[in-house]
Amino acid sequence: MTRLDAFREVMRRDRVFDFMLDETLPAVDVSHGVLLYVEGLSVSFDGFKALDNLNLYVDDGELRCLIGANGAGKTTLMDVITGKTRPDEGMVYFGQTHNLLNKSEAEIAELGVGRKFQKPTVFEALTVFENLELALRMDKGIVANLFYSLRSDQADLIAGVIDTIGLRAQIFQQAGALSHGQKQWLEIGMLLVSEPRLLLVDEPVAGMTAQETESTAELLTGLAGKRTVIVVEHDMAFVRSISREVTVLHQGAVLAEGSMDEIQNNPEVIEVYLGEAP
Repeated sequence: MTRLDAFREVMRRDRVFDFMLDETLPAVDVSHGVLLYVEGLSVSFDGFKALDNLNLYVDDGELRCLIGANGAGKTTLMDVITGKTRPDEGMVYFGQTHNLLNKSEAEIAELGVGRKFQKPTVFEALTVFENLELALRMDKGIVANLFYSLRSDQADLIAGVIDTIGLRAQIFQQAGALSHGQKQWLEIGMLLVSEPRLLLVDEPVAGMTAQETESTAELLTGLAGKRTVIVVEHDMAFVRSISREVTVLHQGAVLAEGSMDEIQNNPEVIEVYLGEAP
């Protein structure tokens, strides 16, 4: 039986799939309830301060939204968290013991930090299943791949993710034939099969239809508790629909934090950000 046949057999089972964190992932100490600690973070580019003594704390299992005008520091913050950019000052801890500033991008990903950029980057010539299979946590070496066969737990994981992202009907369809929204969901699925503990998601509903936006809200809120999710988004209606806690960045620092109602009624936020919105 080929690994595709094995997966078809898994999909024929009459059961509801679920997926939890892989116990083989590196242990993360969240005994204080906080997964991500960012303190005193500063980054300068040619004299421009992209981050200015920024402090941020995100609880384990939380769904947090980051908003702010262009240039507020949102992308730079995610670049630092994932190891792409090194700060001038500050600290970033994953749990209480993992200093992310001492790790490479690959090591940070191995710890369980996944990132989705605004533009979906899927393999369009491959099927949805093949995209998810490629994203599995496994040895990607040539020898290992020559003798690779899909294990039952991997098939169950892919099946659970397929149901989560709502692409069961498209599982054997080429990714290039998917709609824009479906490609975004597939890329989120590719992150999920790599079993991250923290997901950084950049503008997930840009260019989506109203129905796709609603489905994306359901997808992300459904992940809360199972994963920690940080969403960068400009669509305020979408932010309101998914987030209990919103952080507003301005000129590289945290301007305000709170519920969407508190944020929308904050005079400083209205002046520097929401007041500029159409």
